[in-house]
This record gives sequence, structure tokens and C-alpha cells, in this order.
Amino acid sequence: MQFISATTSSAILERHFTLDGITGVLWSPACRAVDSPLLLAGHSGGMHKKAPGLVATAMHVVASYGFTVAAIDAPGHGDRPRNRRDRQWAEAIHRARTAGESIAPIVIDYTRSLAQRSVPEWQRTLDALQSLPDIGRDAPVGYAGVTTGRVIGVMLAAAESRIVAASFGGGFVDDNVIRAARQVTIPVDYQIPWDDADFDRASAMALFDAFGSKEKTLHAYPGRYHPIPEHLRDEAARFLARHLGRTATRAPFESDGDGAG
Repeated sequence: MQFISATTSSAILERHFTLDGITGVLWSPACRAVDSPLLLAGHSGGMHKKAPGLVATAMHVVASYGFTVAAIDAPGHGDRPRNRRDRQWAEAIHRARTAGESIAPIVIDYTRSLAQRSVPEWQRTLDALQSLPDIGRDAPVGYAGVTTGRVIGVMLAAAESRIVAASFGGGFVDDNVIRAARQVTIPVDYQIPWDDADFDRASAMALFDAFGSKEKTLHAYPGRYHPIPEHLRDEAARFLARHLGRTATRAPFESDGDGAG
């Protein structure tokens, strides 16, 4: 892992890094606490590691709970170039939207490919993060993401025993995600938009039912997946803090954006 920049603002250190072609960013308290929890934050489809909502959530949990937060660009997103197949998927999504057709089948195929590529990248990133002296292997690890970030997160949580709690939201559901969810037994906070025409409510409920977790919480909110209501953003942060062994050090603050993912 190579850090390529570092800035500090409002007692939060932001460091950009690269790792074998993966581009990412790390936020942490400027004065780091011992055994600070590590949160992996997945962005939504078409976004990137510094999407406004993801940054707002990262800053919130760093400032309020003393977390360290890591985000990476999914393949073909942010600072990473798209391959030919990624461009074809993006063009197909654009054509379907223009024609008023459902984008679900295209997005499901595209997201499945992203998840297959992203899970091993997250695992390599986690290995590198845990080798850093200011993180280490004892810090509890959580995950948060919506839409595409949720699919990647479900697949990652099913494969990665180091993740001990997760917050997911929105997104399309297929049989692969359902099967992976049955292997997820960690505490899960799941938030779904109730009135988003792009997302099937019944499939979202089926995913919640499929999680193998003994502790899981479902929050449904009116409207589309964006913007996520502020009280649910903070609820997810408190859920993760509770399961990763943290209590609030500052009052929650309001923010704009699309949420962690």
C-alpha cells in the first residue's frame, strides 16, 4: 500500500492510497485511539470512493465514534478505467433508461461482475490495512454500503470472517445475492426504500429474510433510495458502533449525499 497524499481537517486525517492498481482513501482521527474500529465503505454504482454521501458518512463515524474508514473505487469507477465490457454495460443502462425500459437485468449482470472482481480486492485491501501500525489486526471490522456497494458487501461478508457487523441499503436482488446472504451470520442493519420504482420491494424483503443472522434489523423509509433520511444514517452509525465496541464521542451532525454507498 502506497500513500500518495495526506491532509488534515477538523481533526480528521484523510490519506489517499494505491494498492496493486486499486485506488482508495482512508479517513481516521488525527489523534488515533487504540483499537479504533475499521469500517469498510462501499460506494453505489456509477459513483466512487469520494461520493458526497459516502464522505459525509465517513466523516460522521470518524468524528462521532472514532472509527477509521476505508473506501476503494470499484473496477471501472472513480480513478479506475473501465474495460470494454464495463463500457458496454454502462451504455446498455443508458439506452434502457432513455427508452423507459427496466434497467434491472443489466444492472444485476453488471453488479455480479463487479462483486466477483471487488471481493478479492477488498480482501487484499483489508490485509494491507491490517498491516499498518496505526490499524493492526485487533481492530474490529465492519462494512457499510448501498445498492452496488450492498451487493459487494453481502458477497464480501459471506466470504470474509474478519467482518463482524454490516449495514446495507437498497439495490437489486438476484439469486446469487440471496444465496450469499444465507451465509451471512453477523449482525446486519438493512435499510430499504419503500417507493423506489427501480427496486423491487418484495425482493428486498426476501433478502432480509435470507440473512442468516440471529440479530438483524430492517428499516423501511418512504421515497427513493436517495437521499437516505438523516436519522437512518445515524441509526446505521450507532448500530455499527454498538457492535464494533464504540460509544459516541460527539453529537451527530447532518449531511448531504447518497449515504455510505
